[in-house]
Formats: sequence, C-alpha cells, structure tokens
Amino acid sequence: MINDFSCSDVLCKRAQQIIPGGAHTYSKGADQSPLLGPKFMDHGLAGHVWDVDGNEYIDWAMGLSSVSIGHCYEPVLSAVRAELARGSNFQCPSPKEVELAELFLREVPGAEMVKFAKNGSTVTTAAVKLARAYTGRKYVAYCSDHGFFSYDDWFMAKKPNNAGIPEEISNLSLTFRYNDMASVEELFATYPGQIACVILEPMEFDYPEDKFLHKIKNLCNRDGAVFVLDEMITGFRLAYPGAHRLLDIEADMTTWGKGVANGFSVCVLAGKKEILDLGGITHKKDRVFLISTTHGAEIHSLAAAIATINAVKSENSIERNTATGKVLQEAITKEIQKSGLTDFISIKGHPCWQLLQFRNGNKEFCDGYKTLVFQEFIKHGVLFRGSFVTTISHTEEDVQNTVSAFSSVLKVYSSALNSGGYEKHLVGDPVKPVFRKRN
Repeated sequence: MINDFSCSDVLCKRAQQIIPGGAHTYSKGADQSPLLGPKFMDHGLAGHVWDVDGNEYIDWAMGLSSVSIGHCYEPVLSAVRAELARGSNFQCPSPKEVELAELFLREVPGAEMVKFAKNGSTVTTAAVKLARAYTGRKYVAYCSDHGFFSYDDWFMAKKPNNAGIPEEISNLSLTFRYNDMASVEELFATYPGQIACVILEPMEFDYPEDKFLHKIKNLCNRDGAVFVLDEMITGFRLAYPGAHRLLDIEADMTTWGKGVANGFSVCVLAGKKEILDLGGITHKKDRVFLISTTHGAEIHSLAAAIATINAVKSENSIERNTATGKVLQEAITKEIQKSGLTDFISIKGHPCWQLLQFRNGNKEFCDGYKTLVFQEFIKHGVLFRGSFVTTISHTEEDVQNTVSAFSSVLKVYSSALNSGGYEKHLVGDPVKPVFRKRN
C-alpha cells in the first residue's frame, strides 16, 4: 500500500514559490492530483513510472498521452542518441527536417505541406492564422466540448480563466457543441461569409453521429471556411495515421503532436499547399509570418518522431493498443456491473483512449468522487487521471493488476455512497477544473 509522498510534497511547496502554477503544464499542477498522491515523478520505463519517493505505478496517463509507445522505448532512444552525438541545432536546416516531412506527407492523406513546432498551441494557432489569411475573414469557430486547443487568446478568450484577453479578441471566437449540427449551422447563419475556419478534434470520447464531421466539412466548403481537424491526441493512436482515416474524413489542415514522437517535443501542422504555402517565401502574395521557432526542428526530436512513426507501423501498435484497451474496457465494465455501480460510473471512448466518468449519490458528475478514485488507485500502485491511455508497453499483468485494484477502489466508492458522500474517505480537497475563474 503506497502512502509516502514526503519528498514529492517538499518539491511541490518549493515549486509553488518559483514556478507559476508549480508546473509548466496546468494539467500537471498539484491541484490536479489528490493530496495522497505523487506530485513529482523521477523516471519511467515501459508502462510504469516511479515518483521521487520511490513509489512505482502502472502508468495509464503516459505523460498526458504524449508517450505513445512507452517510456524509454529503445528504438526511439537509439535514434535520439545517434543525433545527439552530431549536434542538435544549426544555422541551416538539417536533412532530418526533409526526411520527416517527406515521411509524414506519405502517411497522411490529403497533406501536401508540413511545418514543425514544439507544442500544440503553436500549430493550432498557426492553422487559425493561415485560415484568416487565406479567407480574409476574422471569426474562428471551435468545438467547446473538446478539452484544449491552445493557450493563445483565440481559444482562451471563451474560457473562465481569460484574464488578460481583451473583449475585442473574445468577440472573434465562436463556439459550437460536438454532435450538435444545429449549433454549427446557427453560427454560419449568424455570420455568413465571415467565419475563417472551424476547428475541432475528429472525436474525443464520443464518436461522431449522423455524419457530423462530413456535414461540417460540406458546410465549410459551401461557405468558404477552412475545415481543420486537431489530431493532437488521436493521431497515430486511434487509427493509422489518425482518427480522420478511421472516420473517413479529410480536412484542409490537420494538427498533430502527442502521438508523434513518444514524449519528445514534436508537433506538426499539415495541410493543403495552397493554404500552407502562404507561410512560404516563394510566392508573390501577402506573406504570412507563420511559425518561426529556433527549436521547432530540433534534430534529435525529429529523429524521435521518425523512429516513433516507424515503430507504430512495424509493431502494429494501433491494433495491439486497441486489443489491450478492449480487454481492459470489458474487465472494468464487468467490475462496475458486479459492484452495482452502473448508475454512478460509466466508461466510454475508443479502446486506445477511454474515459471513466464518476457521479455522486444524486447521479451528478462529481470531482470529489473522481478524486477519490484517483486516491484509491494510487494506494494500489496505479497512476490514473480519468482516462486509460494504452500502449504496446502495457502488459497483460498490468491490465490484470489494474482491474484487481479497481475492484478495491469500487468498494471504497460504494462505501462513500452509502455513508452520504466522498468527504469521509477523501483526504484533502477534490481536484479542480483547469479552466476556472479563480483559484
């Protein structure tokens, strides 16, 4: 039973004094973890991680899903080591930039040009800028049901924690609901010929219904808007190369990241040449100053991306991850049913990326019960943050041990419901929404 987090807690207090939020990603902040849980990790291997107190966990979070194959996957590390010995950044481009670009374009249907960067916000914002330049329009429509697109103003303007963003900027962003075609049509009716682009994930945990994506694309084509799909999480995970192939849909532009380089920092903007080349230097049109980052094509990271994409293909990772996810999903579902908690816990999504949702005694979604599950999983050596991200590094034993731990977690959950609430069982406060007005 894991219960010592003393080193982690000390580091957390130090970090809060010198790093805004105590971490460089809000989703990794201390407010996203139960009090009885690790705040700092030391190292990882395959499907496991160890915190700074030496506690070992089966890792189902996998670096916010960025570690797509497994921690310290040797073929990727070998490619990185080879490049590190040759230098990581030069005045002129590296051949690796062309090699990865050509590989990516061969694999992604409809993509004709690519641009590399270091984080997802950079490439989604670049897509928005290109769409505005290409159409001459200013409004951007994005799906409000999907978790995160960018830390930039066009997205954050509509979130509760939008301090520092002028209202004039906020007015340029429009939102719609997933699988709600009427909400999309209403935007185009209200702003005819004025919307530069529509951006959304192909799917998150809900599959598109009634040709939802295809209807949006058709509407964009009729109105002259650019259709953008964000494959940041779904790419090289739900299907090969991404969810757009699984769902038989192509976009004008796509954005990629967390499945590309197995934890190394590579994000990609891909799309039609007539749009992306506006950021080039060979045309005579008004120039778009697109993405210009000193470290955007860091050579060893590009090598990691090439090795990762090759491994996804050669190791049949999509099929293997799906198979592992199905076994896990079926077993978790049986445990929920056996415990009589089907009204309070549900699971949905693609087997490679599946979400558990938790409800209180009134059958309302509840962060307190969610945090209680996090806490109890940790006691049994399972790092779980709401969703299961499967990789080829997760073993049958990992799945079996997770299901066994979940059985114990459900007993505590039932006890909490029967005793009137999670408060008697949860130590500390519930985790908080990342997007909130005040702390």
